[in-house]
Amino acid sequence: MASTNQVDLNKFPPQIKYIVSQEGAERFSYYGMRTILTIFMVQYLLFQKNDAVAIYHLFVSGCYLTPLLGAYIADRIWGKYKTILYLSLVYCLGHLVLAIWENTQGLYAGLFLIALGSGGIKPCVSAHVGDQFIKGQEGLLRKVFDLFYFMINFGSTASSLLTPVVLAKYGPGWAFGIPGVLMAIATLIFWLGRKHYVHVPPVKDEHSFGAMLVTGFKKQAGGVYDSIKAKHGAEKLEEFKAVVQIAKVYIGVILFWALFEQHGSTWVLQGAQMKQEFMGMTILPSQMQAMNPIMVMTMIPLFSFGLYPLIERMTGTEFTPLKKMGTGLFFAGTSFVAAGAIQYALDSGAELNIMWQSVQYFLITGSELLVSITGLEFSYTQAPRSMKSTIMSLFFLTVFSGSFLTAIIAKFNVFEGGNFYMFFAGLTFVFTLIFIWNAKKFEYKNFMEG
Repeated sequence: MASTNQVDLNKFPPQIKYIVSQEGAERFSYYGMRTILTIFMVQYLLFQKNDAVAIYHLFVSGCYLTPLLGAYIADRIWGKYKTILYLSLVYCLGHLVLAIWENTQGLYAGLFLIALGSGGIKPCVSAHVGDQFIKGQEGLLRKVFDLFYFMINFGSTASSLLTPVVLAKYGPGWAFGIPGVLMAIATLIFWLGRKHYVHVPPVKDEHSFGAMLVTGFKKQAGGVYDSIKAKHGAEKLEEFKAVVQIAKVYIGVILFWALFEQHGSTWVLQGAQMKQEFMGMTILPSQMQAMNPIMVMTMIPLFSFGLYPLIERMTGTEFTPLKKMGTGLFFAGTSFVAAGAIQYALDSGAELNIMWQSVQYFLITGSELLVSITGLEFSYTQAPRSMKSTIMSLFFLTVFSGSFLTAIIAKFNVFEGGNFYMFFAGLTFVFTLIFIWNAKKFEYKNFMEG
Protein backbone atom coordinates (compact mmCIF):
# COMPACT_ATOMS: atom_id res chain seq x y z
CA MET A 1 0.00 0.00 0.00
CA ALA A 2 1.20 3.54 -0.73
CA SER A 3 2.19 5.71 2.20
CA THR A 4 0.86 9.18 2.89
CA ASN A 5 4.37 10.59 2.17
CA GLN A 6 4.08 9.47 -1.46
CA VAL A 7 0.53 10.56 -2.08
CA ASP A 8 -1.07 13.98 -2.49
CA LEU A 9 -4.00 13.67 -0.10
CA ASN A 10 -5.88 16.42 -1.93
CA LYS A 11 -5.89 14.77 -5.38
CA PHE A 12 -7.61 11.72 -6.79
CA PRO A 13 -5.23 8.79 -7.38
CA PRO A 14 -4.38 8.79 -11.14
CA GLN A 15 -5.71 5.25 -11.65
CA ILE A 16 -9.22 6.40 -10.79
CA LYS A 17 -9.71 7.52 -14.40
CA TYR A 18 -9.61 3.90 -15.60
CA ILE A 19 -12.14 2.66 -13.06
CA VAL A 20 -14.56 5.55 -13.54
CA SER A 21 -14.37 5.38 -17.36
CA GLN A 22 -14.88 1.63 -17.27
CA GLU A 23 -17.94 2.09 -15.07
CA GLY A 24 -19.52 4.56 -17.51
CA ALA A 25 -19.11 2.18 -20.47
CA GLU A 26 -20.28 -0.84 -18.46
CA ARG A 27 -23.37 0.96 -17.26
CA PHE A 28 -24.19 1.96 -20.85
CA SER A 29 -24.11 -1.70 -21.78
CA TYR A 30 -26.22 -2.81 -18.81
CA TYR A 31 -28.89 -0.14 -18.96
CA GLY A 32 -28.96 -0.16 -22.74
CA MET A 33 -29.96 -3.81 -22.63
CA ARG A 34 -32.26 -3.43 -19.64
CA THR A 35 -34.05 -0.34 -20.97
CA ILE A 36 -35.59 -2.29 -23.86
CA LEU A 37 -35.98 -5.62 -22.08
CA THR A 38 -39.63 -5.30 -21.02
CA ILE A 39 -40.76 -3.91 -24.39
CA PHE A 40 -38.77 -6.62 -26.19
CA MET A 41 -40.52 -9.36 -24.23
CA VAL A 42 -44.01 -7.89 -24.70
CA GLN A 43 -43.82 -6.64 -28.30
CA TYR A 44 -41.33 -9.05 -29.92
CA LEU A 45 -41.60 -12.29 -27.93
CA LEU A 46 -45.31 -11.66 -27.17
CA PHE A 47 -45.09 -12.33 -23.43
CA GLN A 48 -48.04 -11.44 -21.22
CA LYS A 49 -47.41 -8.19 -19.33
CA ASN A 50 -47.37 -9.74 -15.87
CA ASP A 51 -45.00 -12.47 -17.10
CA ALA A 52 -42.68 -9.87 -18.65
CA VAL A 53 -42.62 -7.86 -15.42
CA ALA A 54 -41.92 -11.00 -13.40
CA ILE A 55 -39.05 -12.11 -15.69
CA TYR A 56 -37.61 -8.59 -15.73
CA HIS A 57 -37.49 -8.47 -11.93
CA LEU A 58 -36.20 -12.04 -11.64
CA PHE A 59 -33.34 -11.00 -13.93
CA VAL A 60 -32.66 -7.89 -11.85
CA SER A 61 -32.78 -9.94 -8.67
CA GLY A 62 -30.31 -12.37 -10.24
CA CYS A 63 -27.95 -9.48 -10.98
CA TYR A 64 -27.98 -8.68 -7.29
CA LEU A 65 -27.76 -12.24 -5.97
CA THR A 66 -24.59 -13.13 -7.87
CA PRO A 67 -22.63 -10.40 -6.02
CA LEU A 68 -22.43 -12.92 -3.18
CA LEU A 69 -20.47 -15.23 -5.48
CA GLY A 70 -18.37 -12.40 -6.89
CA ALA A 71 -17.55 -11.07 -3.43
CA TYR A 72 -16.51 -14.48 -2.16
CA ILE A 73 -14.23 -15.08 -5.16
CA ALA A 74 -12.72 -11.59 -4.84
CA ASP A 75 -12.20 -11.68 -1.08
CA ARG A 76 -10.98 -15.27 -0.82
CA ILE A 77 -9.57 -16.47 -4.17
CA TRP A 78 -8.74 -14.11 -7.07
CA GLY A 79 -8.78 -10.63 -5.58
CA LYS A 80 -10.91 -7.81 -6.97
CA TYR A 81 -8.94 -7.10 -10.17
CA LYS A 82 -8.99 -10.65 -11.59
CA THR A 83 -12.61 -11.16 -10.55
CA ILE A 84 -13.70 -8.02 -12.39
CA LEU A 85 -11.67 -8.88 -15.50
CA TYR A 86 -12.70 -12.53 -15.85
CA LEU A 87 -16.39 -12.02 -15.11
CA SER A 88 -16.47 -9.06 -17.51
CA LEU A 89 -15.67 -11.54 -20.29
CA VAL A 90 -18.67 -13.64 -19.23
CA TYR A 91 -20.70 -10.42 -19.29
CA CYS A 92 -19.64 -9.75 -22.91
CA LEU A 93 -20.68 -13.28 -23.89
CA GLY A 94 -24.16 -12.70 -22.47
CA HIS A 95 -24.64 -9.61 -24.65
CA LEU A 96 -23.49 -11.60 -27.68
CA VAL A 97 -26.07 -14.32 -27.01
CA LEU A 98 -28.90 -11.77 -26.71
CA ALA A 99 -27.86 -10.07 -29.94
CA ILE A 100 -27.62 -13.28 -32.00
CA TRP A 101 -30.50 -15.45 -30.72
CA GLU A 102 -33.72 -13.42 -30.79
CA ASN A 103 -35.93 -16.03 -29.15
CA THR A 104 -37.00 -17.25 -25.71
CA GLN A 105 -34.04 -19.61 -25.33
CA GLY A 106 -31.59 -16.87 -26.30
CA LEU A 107 -33.30 -14.52 -23.86
CA TYR A 108 -32.91 -16.85 -20.90
CA ALA A 109 -29.32 -17.84 -21.75
CA GLY A 110 -28.22 -14.26 -22.36
CA LEU A 111 -29.86 -12.95 -19.20
CA PHE A 112 -28.24 -15.72 -17.15
CA LEU A 113 -24.74 -14.85 -18.41
CA ILE A 114 -25.29 -11.11 -17.96
CA ALA A 115 -26.63 -11.63 -14.44
CA LEU A 116 -23.55 -13.71 -13.61
CA GLY A 117 -21.11 -11.20 -15.09
CA SER A 118 -22.81 -7.98 -14.07
CA GLY A 119 -23.68 -9.17 -10.59
CA GLY A 120 -20.33 -10.83 -10.04
CA ILE A 121 -18.37 -7.62 -10.60
CA LYS A 122 -20.73 -5.27 -8.76
CA PRO A 123 -19.37 -5.51 -5.21
CA CYS A 124 -15.81 -5.71 -6.52
CA VAL A 125 -15.89 -2.51 -8.58
CA SER A 126 -17.33 -0.40 -5.78
CA ALA A 127 -14.84 -1.80 -3.27
CA HIS A 128 -11.95 -1.61 -5.77
CA VAL A 129 -12.43 2.13 -6.25
CA GLY A 130 -12.38 2.57 -2.47
CA ASP A 131 -9.14 0.57 -2.24
CA GLN A 132 -7.33 3.26 -4.22
CA PHE A 133 -7.66 5.72 -1.31
CA ILE A 134 -5.86 5.85 2.04
CA LYS A 135 -6.49 7.42 5.43
CA GLY A 136 -6.61 11.17 5.16
CA GLN A 137 -8.58 11.00 1.90
CA GLU A 138 -12.04 10.37 3.36
CA GLY A 139 -13.34 13.58 1.79
CA LEU A 140 -12.07 12.52 -1.63
CA LEU A 141 -13.65 9.10 -1.16
CA ARG A 142 -17.05 10.74 -0.73
CA LYS A 143 -16.45 12.82 -3.85
CA VAL A 144 -15.30 9.86 -5.95
CA PHE A 145 -18.49 7.96 -5.15
CA ASP A 146 -20.41 11.00 -6.42
CA LEU A 147 -18.24 10.98 -9.57
CA PHE A 148 -18.69 7.22 -9.80
CA TYR A 149 -22.44 7.61 -9.66
CA PHE A 150 -22.35 10.49 -12.15
CA MET A 151 -20.60 8.23 -14.69
CA ILE A 152 -23.10 5.47 -14.05
CA ASN A 153 -25.92 7.83 -14.90
CA PHE A 154 -24.10 9.38 -17.85
CA GLY A 155 -23.86 5.93 -19.41
CA SER A 156 -27.42 5.14 -18.42
CA THR A 157 -28.77 8.36 -19.96
CA ALA A 158 -27.08 7.80 -23.31
CA SER A 159 -28.21 4.18 -23.54
CA SER A 160 -31.77 4.89 -22.36
CA LEU A 161 -32.21 7.46 -25.14
CA LEU A 162 -30.43 5.50 -27.87
CA THR A 163 -31.40 1.83 -27.54
CA PRO A 164 -35.21 2.27 -27.74
CA VAL A 165 -34.72 4.11 -31.04
CA VAL A 166 -32.34 1.44 -32.33
CA LEU A 167 -34.83 -1.28 -31.33
CA ALA A 168 -37.67 0.47 -33.18
CA LYS A 169 -35.64 1.17 -36.36
CA TYR A 170 -33.19 -1.72 -36.65
CA GLY A 171 -34.53 -4.52 -34.45
CA PRO A 172 -33.31 -6.47 -31.40
CA GLY A 173 -30.00 -7.64 -32.90
CA TRP A 174 -28.57 -4.14 -33.19
CA ALA A 175 -30.31 -2.91 -30.04
CA PHE A 176 -28.67 -5.64 -27.94
CA GLY A 177 -25.46 -5.67 -29.97
CA ILE A 178 -24.47 -2.05 -29.31
CA PRO A 179 -24.52 -2.51 -25.50
CA GLY A 180 -22.35 -5.59 -26.05
CA VAL A 181 -19.75 -3.52 -27.87
CA LEU A 182 -19.73 -1.00 -25.01
CA MET A 183 -19.16 -3.82 -22.51
CA ALA A 184 -16.16 -4.99 -24.54
CA ILE A 185 -14.81 -1.42 -24.47
CA ALA A 186 -15.38 -1.26 -20.70
CA THR A 187 -13.37 -4.46 -20.24
CA LEU A 188 -10.52 -3.08 -22.35
CA ILE A 189 -10.40 0.20 -20.40
CA PHE A 190 -10.26 -1.66 -17.10
CA TRP A 191 -7.43 -3.91 -18.37
CA LEU A 192 -5.39 -0.87 -19.47
CA GLY A 193 -5.15 0.32 -15.86
CA ARG A 194 -3.83 -2.99 -14.53
CA LYS A 195 -0.32 -1.70 -13.71
CA HIS A 196 -1.56 1.35 -11.80
CA TYR A 197 -4.10 -0.10 -9.37
CA VAL A 198 -3.65 -0.68 -5.66
CA HIS A 199 -4.27 -4.44 -5.42
CA VAL A 200 -5.59 -5.56 -2.05
CA PRO A 201 -4.87 -9.31 -1.98
CA PRO A 202 -7.55 -11.86 -1.11
CA VAL A 203 -7.64 -12.86 2.54
CA LYS A 204 -7.41 -16.60 3.16
CA ASP A 205 -8.02 -17.50 6.75
CA GLU A 206 -10.31 -19.49 8.98
CA HIS A 207 -11.98 -16.41 10.39
CA SER A 208 -14.20 -15.26 7.51
CA PHE A 209 -17.69 -13.99 8.17
CA GLY A 210 -19.14 -17.28 6.90
CA ALA A 211 -16.91 -19.29 9.21
CA MET A 212 -17.88 -17.12 12.17
CA LEU A 213 -21.54 -17.48 11.24
CA VAL A 214 -21.22 -21.27 11.31
CA THR A 215 -19.49 -21.07 14.68
CA GLY A 216 -22.26 -18.87 16.00
CA PHE A 217 -24.95 -21.32 14.91
CA LYS A 218 -23.18 -24.17 16.68
CA LYS A 219 -23.00 -22.20 19.95
CA GLN A 220 -20.35 -24.44 21.46
CA ALA A 221 -19.22 -21.95 24.12
CA GLY A 222 -22.41 -20.43 25.44
CA GLY A 223 -24.10 -17.75 23.35
CA VAL A 224 -23.46 -16.84 19.72
CA TYR A 225 -20.96 -14.06 20.46
CA ASP A 226 -19.23 -16.11 23.16
CA SER A 227 -18.72 -19.00 20.74
CA ILE A 228 -17.31 -16.72 18.05
CA LYS A 229 -14.96 -15.02 20.50
CA ALA A 230 -13.70 -18.34 21.85
CA LYS A 231 -12.78 -19.72 18.41
CA HIS A 232 -11.96 -16.60 16.37
CA GLY A 233 -10.80 -14.04 18.92
CA ALA A 234 -12.06 -10.69 20.22
CA GLU A 235 -10.94 -8.67 17.17
CA LYS A 236 -12.79 -10.92 14.75
CA LEU A 237 -15.85 -10.82 16.98
CA GLU A 238 -15.89 -7.02 16.65
CA GLU A 239 -15.74 -7.39 12.85
CA PHE A 240 -18.62 -9.86 12.98
CA LYS A 241 -20.66 -7.47 15.10
CA ALA A 242 -19.97 -4.68 12.61
CA VAL A 243 -21.39 -6.81 9.78
CA VAL A 244 -24.46 -7.75 11.83
CA GLN A 245 -25.11 -4.09 12.64
CA ILE A 246 -24.88 -3.15 8.97
CA ALA A 247 -27.13 -6.05 7.94
CA LYS A 248 -29.83 -4.88 10.35
CA VAL A 249 -29.80 -1.44 8.78
CA TYR A 250 -30.04 -2.95 5.30
CA ILE A 251 -33.37 -4.62 6.09
CA GLY A 252 -35.18 -1.33 5.67
CA VAL A 253 -33.55 -0.67 2.29
CA ILE A 254 -35.21 -3.68 0.64
CA LEU A 255 -38.40 -1.82 -0.22
CA PHE A 256 -36.52 1.06 -1.83
CA TRP A 257 -35.25 -1.35 -4.47
CA ALA A 258 -38.64 -3.03 -4.88
CA LEU A 259 -39.89 0.40 -5.93
CA PHE A 260 -36.90 1.84 -7.75
CA GLU A 261 -36.40 -1.06 -10.17
CA GLN A 262 -39.98 -0.73 -11.40
CA HIS A 263 -39.11 2.33 -13.47
CA GLY A 264 -37.86 -0.24 -16.00
CA SER A 265 -40.96 -2.43 -15.89
CA THR A 266 -44.34 -1.29 -14.54
CA TRP A 267 -43.60 2.38 -15.19
CA VAL A 268 -42.72 1.59 -18.82
CA LEU A 269 -46.00 -0.27 -19.25
CA GLN A 270 -47.84 2.61 -17.56
CA GLY A 271 -46.22 5.04 -20.01
CA ALA A 272 -47.47 2.91 -22.91
CA GLN A 273 -51.03 3.77 -21.79
CA MET A 274 -50.36 7.51 -21.98
CA LYS A 275 -50.11 10.10 -24.77
CA GLN A 276 -46.55 10.08 -26.05
CA GLU A 277 -46.47 13.38 -27.96
CA PHE A 278 -44.84 16.28 -26.15
CA MET A 279 -43.78 19.61 -27.69
CA GLY A 280 -43.71 18.11 -31.18
CA MET A 281 -41.66 15.08 -30.11
CA THR A 282 -42.59 11.45 -29.67
CA ILE A 283 -41.33 10.09 -26.35
CA LEU A 284 -41.21 6.31 -26.27
CA PRO A 285 -42.20 4.70 -22.94
CA SER A 286 -38.74 3.12 -22.61
CA GLN A 287 -37.08 6.50 -23.17
CA MET A 288 -38.78 7.97 -20.13
CA GLN A 289 -36.28 5.99 -18.08
CA ALA A 290 -33.64 8.50 -19.20
CA MET A 291 -35.27 11.05 -16.92
CA ASN A 292 -33.81 9.23 -13.94
CA PRO A 293 -30.11 9.50 -14.86
CA ILE A 294 -30.58 13.01 -16.27
CA MET A 295 -32.08 14.12 -12.97
CA VAL A 296 -29.35 12.29 -11.06
CA MET A 297 -26.60 14.18 -12.86
CA THR A 298 -28.40 17.46 -12.21
CA MET A 299 -29.24 16.75 -8.59
CA ILE A 300 -25.88 15.32 -7.41
CA PRO A 301 -24.17 18.74 -7.19
CA LEU A 302 -27.36 20.36 -5.88
CA PHE A 303 -27.59 17.84 -3.07
CA SER A 304 -23.86 17.69 -2.27
CA PHE A 305 -23.13 21.42 -2.33
CA GLY A 306 -26.53 22.88 -1.59
CA LEU A 307 -29.13 20.71 0.13
CA TYR A 308 -26.90 18.77 2.53
CA PRO A 309 -25.00 21.83 3.89
CA LEU A 310 -28.30 23.73 4.15
CA ILE A 311 -29.93 20.96 6.20
CA GLU A 312 -26.90 20.83 8.51
CA ARG A 313 -26.95 24.62 9.02
CA MET A 314 -30.68 24.59 9.73
CA THR A 315 -30.58 21.64 12.14
CA GLY A 316 -27.18 22.30 13.68
CA THR A 317 -26.35 18.58 13.36
CA GLU A 318 -24.58 16.41 10.82
CA PHE A 319 -26.79 14.98 8.08
CA THR A 320 -25.38 11.49 8.58
CA PRO A 321 -25.55 8.68 5.99
CA LEU A 322 -28.33 6.92 7.89
CA LYS A 323 -30.38 10.11 8.15
CA LYS A 324 -30.03 10.54 4.39
CA MET A 325 -31.10 6.97 3.73
CA GLY A 326 -34.14 7.20 6.01
CA THR A 327 -35.25 10.39 4.25
CA GLY A 328 -34.74 8.68 0.90
CA LEU A 329 -36.99 5.77 1.85
CA PHE A 330 -39.80 8.19 2.62
CA PHE A 331 -39.44 9.85 -0.79
CA ALA A 332 -39.51 6.44 -2.47
CA GLY A 333 -42.89 5.77 -0.91
CA THR A 334 -44.26 9.12 -2.09
CA SER A 335 -43.12 8.39 -5.65
CA PHE A 336 -45.44 5.38 -5.72
CA VAL A 337 -48.28 7.40 -4.28
CA ALA A 338 -47.85 9.65 -7.33
CA ALA A 339 -47.65 6.65 -9.68
CA GLY A 340 -50.78 5.18 -8.10
CA ALA A 341 -52.70 8.44 -8.51
CA ILE A 342 -51.78 8.52 -12.21
CA GLN A 343 -52.83 4.89 -12.66
CA TYR A 344 -56.18 5.49 -10.98
CA ALA A 345 -56.78 8.35 -13.42
CA LEU A 346 -55.82 6.19 -16.42
CA ASP A 347 -58.03 3.34 -15.26
CA SER A 348 -60.98 5.72 -14.98
CA GLY A 349 -60.58 6.72 -18.64
CA ALA A 350 -58.53 9.92 -18.33
CA GLU A 351 -56.09 10.71 -21.14
CA LEU A 352 -52.81 11.86 -19.62
CA ASN A 353 -49.56 12.92 -21.25
CA ILE A 354 -46.55 10.75 -20.51
CA MET A 355 -44.73 13.74 -19.01
CA TRP A 356 -46.94 13.40 -15.94
CA GLN A 357 -44.60 10.57 -15.00
CA SER A 358 -41.88 13.17 -14.43
CA VAL A 359 -43.37 13.75 -10.95
CA GLN A 360 -42.77 10.17 -9.84
CA TYR A 361 -39.35 10.15 -11.55
CA PHE A 362 -38.33 13.28 -9.64
CA LEU A 363 -39.31 11.72 -6.32
CA ILE A 364 -37.66 8.34 -6.96
CA THR A 365 -34.48 10.05 -8.20
CA GLY A 366 -34.20 12.12 -5.04
CA SER A 367 -34.70 8.92 -3.11
CA GLU A 368 -31.98 7.20 -5.14
CA LEU A 369 -29.41 9.88 -4.32
CA LEU A 370 -30.23 9.66 -0.63
CA VAL A 371 -30.28 5.86 -0.44
CA SER A 372 -28.08 4.39 -3.16
CA ILE A 373 -25.11 6.79 -3.37
CA THR A 374 -25.03 7.11 0.39
CA GLY A 375 -25.33 3.34 0.73
CA LEU A 376 -22.17 2.79 -1.35
CA GLU A 377 -20.13 5.14 0.83
CA PHE A 378 -21.67 3.77 4.04
CA SER A 379 -20.99 0.17 3.00
CA TYR A 380 -17.33 0.77 2.27
CA THR A 381 -16.44 2.94 5.27
CA GLN A 382 -18.27 0.75 7.81
CA ALA A 383 -16.91 -2.57 6.51
CA PRO A 384 -13.88 -4.32 8.10
CA ARG A 385 -10.93 -4.64 5.72
CA SER A 386 -11.25 -8.39 5.16
CA MET A 387 -14.93 -8.17 4.25
CA LYS A 388 -15.39 -5.01 2.17
CA SER A 389 -16.60 -6.82 -0.96
CA THR A 390 -18.79 -9.05 1.21
CA ILE A 391 -20.45 -6.01 2.78
CA MET A 392 -20.95 -4.50 -0.67
CA SER A 393 -22.61 -7.75 -1.73
CA LEU A 394 -24.95 -7.58 1.27
CA PHE A 395 -25.97 -4.09 0.17
CA PHE A 396 -26.66 -5.44 -3.32
CA LEU A 397 -28.56 -8.33 -1.73
CA THR A 398 -31.19 -5.81 -0.68
CA VAL A 399 -31.72 -5.14 -4.41
CA PHE A 400 -32.18 -8.87 -4.97
CA SER A 401 -34.73 -9.08 -2.18
CA GLY A 402 -36.68 -6.06 -3.38
CA SER A 403 -36.76 -7.16 -7.03
CA PHE A 404 -37.65 -10.72 -6.08
CA LEU A 405 -40.56 -9.42 -4.00
CA THR A 406 -41.81 -7.42 -6.99
CA ALA A 407 -41.46 -10.46 -9.28
CA ILE A 408 -43.58 -12.59 -6.95
CA ILE A 409 -46.32 -9.98 -6.61
CA ALA A 410 -46.36 -9.35 -10.38
CA LYS A 411 -46.40 -13.06 -11.23
CA PHE A 412 -49.36 -13.87 -8.99
CA ASN A 413 -51.08 -10.63 -10.00
CA VAL A 414 -52.19 -9.99 -6.41
CA PHE A 415 -52.88 -6.30 -7.02
CA GLU A 416 -54.01 -4.51 -10.17
CA GLY A 417 -54.07 -0.92 -11.38
CA GLY A 418 -53.51 1.84 -8.88
CA ASN A 419 -53.82 -0.58 -5.97
CA PHE A 420 -50.56 -2.19 -7.10
CA TYR A 421 -48.64 1.06 -6.60
CA MET A 422 -50.40 2.01 -3.38
CA PHE A 423 -49.62 -1.39 -1.85
CA PHE A 424 -45.91 -0.84 -2.43
CA ALA A 425 -46.10 2.72 -1.11
CA GLY A 426 -47.70 1.57 2.15
CA LEU A 427 -45.23 -1.28 2.57
CA THR A 428 -42.33 1.13 2.04
CA PHE A 429 -43.53 3.44 4.79
CA VAL A 430 -43.61 0.44 7.15
CA PHE A 431 -40.05 -0.53 6.19
CA THR A 432 -38.98 3.08 6.68
CA LEU A 433 -39.99 2.82 10.31
CA ILE A 434 -38.00 -0.43 10.63
CA PHE A 435 -34.98 1.32 9.12
CA ILE A 436 -35.23 4.26 11.52
CA TRP A 437 -35.50 1.90 14.48
CA ASN A 438 -32.31 0.04 13.53
CA ALA A 439 -30.46 3.20 12.48
CA LYS A 440 -30.90 4.79 15.90
CA LYS A 441 -28.97 1.92 17.48
CA PHE A 442 -26.13 1.93 14.94
CA GLU A 443 -22.62 2.95 16.06
CA TYR A 444 -20.37 4.40 13.37
CA LYS A 445 -16.82 3.09 12.91
CA ASN A 446 -13.97 3.86 10.51
CA PHE A 447 -12.38 0.98 8.64
CA MET A 448 -10.63 3.08 5.96
CA GLU A 449 -7.50 1.50 4.48
CA GLY A 450 -4.25 2.92 5.86
